[in-house]
Amino acid sequence: MTGPSCFRLPRLLLPRADLDLHRWSVIACDQYTSDPGYWARVAQQVGDAPSTLHLIYPEVFLGSADKPERIARVQATMRRYLADGLLREHAGAVLVERTLPDGRVRRGLMLELDLEQYDHAPTSTSPIRPTEGTIVERIAPRLEVRAGAELELPHILVLIDDPQGTVIEPLAAQHPRPQPLYDAPLMQGGGRVRGHALEADAQAHLVRALHALGDGAAFAARHGLPPDTPPMLFAVGDGNHSLATAQAGWERIKVTAGPDHPARWALVEVENIHDRALQFSPIHRLLVGVAGDLRDALIRHFGDRLRIVEQPDAATMRSALAAQPRGRHAAGLVQPGGRHALIVVDAPAAQLDVATFQGFVDALLAEGGAREVDYVHGDDVLLQLASAEGCAGLHLATIDKSELIDRVARHGPMPRKSFSMGEADEKRFYLEARRIRL
Repeated sequence: MTGPSCFRLPRLLLPRADLDLHRWSVIACDQYTSDPGYWARVAQQVGDAPSTLHLIYPEVFLGSADKPERIARVQATMRRYLADGLLREHAGAVLVERTLPDGRVRRGLMLELDLEQYDHAPTSTSPIRPTEGTIVERIAPRLEVRAGAELELPHILVLIDDPQGTVIEPLAAQHPRPQPLYDAPLMQGGGRVRGHALEADAQAHLVRALHALGDGAAFAARHGLPPDTPPMLFAVGDGNHSLATAQAGWERIKVTAGPDHPARWALVEVENIHDRALQFSPIHRLLVGVAGDLRDALIRHFGDRLRIVEQPDAATMRSALAAQPRGRHAAGLVQPGGRHALIVVDAPAAQLDVATFQGFVDALLAEGGAREVDYVHGDDVLLQLASAEGCAGLHLATIDKSELIDRVARHGPMPRKSFSMGEADEKRFYLEARRIRL
């Protein structure tokens, strides 16, 4: 790609070889935000053992009254782990192989991205862009956690559009491989993770292949766009608000820090969107504190464009949702008492189903028809949570991942929480870290 590179090979900190990686590695902090019981089970399993649980702030607790104390403990633990030598340095990219609970193996590369070349604005033309809208208000509370932190632990998953498999796939096919840097089962049914160091020639290959992939003319040709279209090499799939928080932290200090400060860069895992093991899942809407009958609110919002079709059970509702044709926006409605329905909106104004129903959710919250909304991964989780009194669930369909890069390149980021890269237990687990303070 033309211009300065927007990535570099990382300088990592990995857990010491004698640590129990099963307890060290925990899931991304933005998961299970409606399930504090999950985090209680993790805390019980970890106990006082060295763990990334003590280095992160699970977002289920963002509203806790003891937030300042929690942040102070996290930052103190970072300093203690460094002082006690629990982290060892590793220079260079790492090939990550994540065995998912159903046996699929998803592959990625640990790299650092230049925050100077990331822009989360809806009109962004930078080489690093979000795939979904960024809620600026969500950055400030996360910046409190990052400010003063010695370490960065990534749960950010970034996508490349590599249909020919030129970057990651040749590295994964190399034999024989050296002994892995780490190899461990993950807790709470998360599968397994393994990381391999790359030899110098393999690292040189990935740099060349990424630069070729980011060539403007090649990007435009892949998507049938004008030749002068700014290329998007990295599309942020998971963890966009974490990347936006890292950028906000860099903007705070860059005038005095200088261009070579480590906070200018962010550690991410890069995956090929064409990896067959990578599957997209919907993110459902859980409405809490619903006032009145949600069906009446739906009718008021959509008028005569709305049809509500009763369904006998959840499985039938899901099948009916999957059978809806293009151009018609639909969602499943889950309510207490085992009530299920298919909601169909004809002649929608928005491009995507998720935008149509997010517009309804936003309007409902604004008029006081519900107290809050949570974004839920997993069909069964939604059924369980939406069955509680005063709750309701909107069961959404997911997008076709083959359309994602082209859609973002043409129209900008999609609405927030449009899709998920896998179910909750497939999300990234923390294992690697890097220094962000000198």
